[in-house]
Amino acid sequence: MGSNIHELRPKVGDSEKVTINLGYVDLGHIDLMVREGFYSNRTDFIRTAIRNQLERHADVAKNSVARKNLDLGLRHYSREDLERIRSAGRMLDINVLGLASISRDVTPELARDTIASITVLGALHASPEVKAALADRMR
Repeated sequence: MGSNIHELRPKVGDSEKVTINLGYVDLGHIDLMVREGFYSNRTDFIRTAIRNQLERHADVAKNSVARKNLDLGLRHYSREDLERIRSAGRMLDINVLGLASISRDVTPELARDTIASITVLGALHASPEVKAALADRMR
């Protein structure tokens, strides 16, 4: 029976869980808006509120991204990428707004040999060993 089950949409790590504390009155207002049908659930309300604030401040954010020379979106670093960097005798300054990921097969030594600094506004996916090796280079 299990062979007839097909995953329609594979789970992709395209989001991070964030926990917030809200006052009871604010939470009650959100529940009221959900109950009245303006939003499908609390998460829908909170995502919409966040997107509205980001849109409201889009110009400031856009200028800041350009000024700080941030890569926007998803940036992945494979073992092969970092080996090429090491062979060329170069070092990377990683600056990402979004998701930066370092392949699981990257060793802590390779990461230290090739990454001079790392700034991620969003999320960094890397092995615990690589994160520990780069701890003093994270901004």
